Amino acid sequence: MLRPVRSDRRTQPPRPGTPRGMRLPLVAAAVVAAGLTAACGPSTQPVGSAAPTAASPSPEPSAASASASESASASPSASPTASASASASSTPRPGSSPAKTGSAGTGTSAKPSRTSSAARPAAVPGPGYDSSADAQKLIDAALRTAKSEGRTVLLDFGANWCGNCKAADKVFAQPQTAAILGASYQMVKIDIGGNSSANSALLHKYSPSGGTYTMPVLVVVSPSGTVRTDTHVTGNPSLTPEGINAFLRQWAS
Repeated sequence: MLRPVRSDRRTQPPRPGTPRGMRLPLVAAAVVAAGLTAACGPSTQPVGSAAPTAASPSPEPSAASASASESASASPSASPTASASASASSTPRPGSSPAKTGSAGTGTSAKPSRTSSAARPAAVPGPGYDSSADAQKLIDAALRTAKSEGRTVLLDFGANWCGNCKAADKVFAQPQTAAILGASYQMVKIDIGGNSSANSALLHKYSPSGGTYTMPVLVVVSPSGTVRTDTHVTGNPSLTPEGINAFLRQWAS
């Protein structure tokens, strides 16, 4: 059985609330306030650092960077090939002659140095005196050679009949004495035992002190013609290998 609806039932009045027209401004104000707080509030990010961004897939390398990477990775493997090529080019081929280089490394062949004539010993005259020789020409030639080769001239005035001269000749023929003579002297032997006035004049030219001469007279002359020593003044050394060798070494240039 249906009950009749009571007409006197009161409808509950609506609860007081915020008018609908005012809700939108409040929402907008809340959004603005939240934005200000986010913009002006304290930040935990260090100063100068970029804000974290969402992870994004890295872009694929461009064609230029890929080519550079391939070149860089290929260079180590290419170096041995280049080195091998350089080594092959520097290695002489079979049957080819090596390049000639000079002393300064200029690519020119080094010319052999000429052997100085001063390194060759001078000829030592044999024993005795040649009375027919032109002594002046021999002296002039000896002075020129001595000047060009850096030697000294030794004039030996003597005679074939002189015993002391023969003793000196034996010493001059000794290997050690001949080596000293050949290395340091141009020797000229002049005969003053005959009647050659020219040779006597040469004796007085290089030994002008005069008087009685004791043969042999040994005169050492510089390449310019200056007399360095005269045994007619100083006296002869001992006519032994020791005495003559010491005399020759003393006056060698």
